[in-house]
Amino acid sequence: MGNYKAGPFLEQIQLPEDLRSKFGLDDLPQISDELRQYIVDVISEIGNSHFGASLGVVEMTVALHYVFNTPVDQLVWDVGHQAYGHKILTGRREQFHTNRLKGGISGFPKRSESEFDTFGVGHSSTSISAALGMAVANNYKGEKNRQHIAVIGDGALTAGLAFEGLNHSGYEKDANLLVVLNDNCMSIDPNVGALRDYLTDITTSHTYNKVKDEVWNLLGKISKFGPDAQSVASKISSALKGSLLKQSNLFESLNFRYFGPIDGHDVIGMAKIMSDLKDIPGPKILHCVTRKGAGFKFSEEGNPTQWHAPGVFNKDTGEIVKIVPKSPEPPKYQDVFGYSIVELAEKNDKIMGITPAMPSGCSLNIMMEAMPNRTFDVGIAEQHAVTFSAGLATQGMVPFCNIYSSFMQRAFDQVLHDVALQNLNVVFCLDRGGLVGADGATHHGAYDLAYMRCIPNMIVSAPMNESELRNLMFTAQLENMGPFSIRYPRGKGVQTEWKTAFQKIKVGTGRKVTTGNDIAILTIGHPGNFAQKAIDELKESGASIAHYDMRFVKPIDEIMLHEVFSKFNKIITVEDGCLMGGFGSAVIEFMSDQKYSAEIVRLGIKDEYIHHGTQEELWEDAGFDANSIVKTVIEMLQLKEINIRKTVNL
Repeated sequence: MGNYKAGPFLEQIQLPEDLRSKFGLDDLPQISDELRQYIVDVISEIGNSHFGASLGVVEMTVALHYVFNTPVDQLVWDVGHQAYGHKILTGRREQFHTNRLKGGISGFPKRSESEFDTFGVGHSSTSISAALGMAVANNYKGEKNRQHIAVIGDGALTAGLAFEGLNHSGYEKDANLLVVLNDNCMSIDPNVGALRDYLTDITTSHTYNKVKDEVWNLLGKISKFGPDAQSVASKISSALKGSLLKQSNLFESLNFRYFGPIDGHDVIGMAKIMSDLKDIPGPKILHCVTRKGAGFKFSEEGNPTQWHAPGVFNKDTGEIVKIVPKSPEPPKYQDVFGYSIVELAEKNDKIMGITPAMPSGCSLNIMMEAMPNRTFDVGIAEQHAVTFSAGLATQGMVPFCNIYSSFMQRAFDQVLHDVALQNLNVVFCLDRGGLVGADGATHHGAYDLAYMRCIPNMIVSAPMNESELRNLMFTAQLENMGPFSIRYPRGKGVQTEWKTAFQKIKVGTGRKVTTGNDIAILTIGHPGNFAQKAIDELKESGASIAHYDMRFVKPIDEIMLHEVFSKFNKIITVEDGCLMGGFGSAVIEFMSDQKYSAEIVRLGIKDEYIHHGTQEELWEDAGFDANSIVKTVIEMLQLKEINIRKTVNL
């Protein structure tokens, strides 16, 4: 692994300057083929990476770096799932096999990694605003010849931030801004909403496209009549768009010059059009129609969602390699959520499911299939998802708003103002809470315990296992619970027999998992399993360790904390979240308010960004895995060092 052979043209390209200086237009198709093959060769072996999105923009990537003088011209990728070809062409081909591995290159554009990564991304819909900021800044500095290109997918265009960027861009008429719309009708799951239908109308209106082409062909023939010809043709084209599409052009109504739709896999055609667009001032949009997974037979013919991030696969047969466990394994937390919400909804007809463009990622697709009229994919629009849920709640519904912890950050004000201020019973199921692994800093769910616990009326909880997740979900949908947050991690739980009967949990109560006399370990959520592993590891030391699974950060179990502080003067708190303002902070605040005194060591995510690696590697680096807990107990109790075998984190 790591000795990958580039094609004869790609081998000559270390930086985009090589692409521009050594090759002509007619070479671009072969370069595109070699780039696509290189991505397939590497990703099929290393797995652990996104796939379909980058294949879909190979030709676009080659054309962009061929036409534009990157990095002087600023190229901004939206989200960044699709930037693998960009990384390979910008000096990172030899490191590409380390993609998303600990110590390797990031799976997303990252400013600290390369000058060609002009803006760090990972969350969607930021590219237009960022590129506009760059354009305005460079105009102010007098660098008016620099180009600024934002590449955004049709899925990312559904977010409010993208529309805000478009709205402002249309006002900045002097900005050299080109928005390249990568239209493949897909985000991770199929795109939804009126914008999708609008783009489909444009791309599938044969009459409009045929007449449009004839108008511009005619323009080429009459251009000798002077500059008025283009003005006349532009007016004709605008009229055609309105009459043939039976609606005005959305982008032109925002003062963008609209070009397209064009074939996003015709690299020569795109290069020619992009060259022409460089000479047209002001904000422009180039609408490119692409296919996710293009050029690789099995991804084009298969399930696009499956090929978004397929893992290791056989590039010759398309078979995705799956490791078959020797014995039954626990389910993923997301699947426990998916099946449990259907069970609850069958008993409570007020329950509805909402997700912003992640039905398969959070397993809400299980309810979507069983109860399509009670399940809503609202597109990449977290703010709307929350306020839409609030609206449902005002009418007596019980919305389960399922959002990745990292993405919930985008809707903080809506949680605070639209849900909590009105004390509405919206259940926030925050998937991917804690360190998520290879996606890295942009996707870690490090902050939800802290940012949720500061909101009045909010209940903040985290289950230690699958049964606890089911019981918290059951509790949250009971009458008049108010805002209720349940966070759980990416990946598998710990119980093979997880489908237990629902039981109500009294809000604000924890549970004592083990008794002891020397030291207390207080945990929240899944890391409670790390504590149990550590306690088992320390049995031979003779230490008597109590373990409390607190279950709720807010309201925290004060009766249990009185017991802990009355009995123990050495306490460890463990959380898969930021230490600043998190669970450990809540325990210390209680100690201070109640005038207790104890030695407390908090284990969790320190005040720094954690980059990518496996979850196990990152838990260890952050210092709250089972081995870290063992070492902390040894230090606090001043135990004689024992032979600690390497534990397996759960």
